[in-house]
Amino acid sequence: MKRVKDLDFFKNIREVREFEFGVFYYFDGLVISEMKEGVIFGWEMARNAIRAAHEIFGADKPIAYISNRINNYYVLPADWRKFYKNRHQLSFYAVVGKTHGSYASYMLERMFFKNSIEQFNDIEKAIAWSLNKIAGVKELA
Repeated sequence: MKRVKDLDFFKNIREVREFEFGVFYYFDGLVISEMKEGVIFGWEMARNAIRAAHEIFGADKPIAYISNRINNYYVLPADWRKFYKNRHQLSFYAVVGKTHGSYASYMLERMFFKNSIEQFNDIEKAIAWSLNKIAGVKELA
């Protein structure tokens, strides 16, 4: 699987934030995460990444989020409801991965996320889909 920093698209980066649980790449209207191996991802961690997005983009812009699942990690099931209840302008969501459990996680995420969610095997296709969705929102504004 490809890492974000190895893509040509990386030249468009606005900011990179490294947290103890993973790396978040912030582009115009797009956030891509790469969690560390074995992390148990909870709401408090998500809130840190959301705060960073608000600092970079502002709190009122639509955001596409891509989870680039290059590593195996876990989401606390009890925190799913908190995350989706507080998704803060997350307009589009893409999952990229072939890791163990990616499909099961994707199916669970579909239950909670009411907006557009897609699964991809290629990060570049996920980026193209996300940018297209964000461009459509900007045209309507």
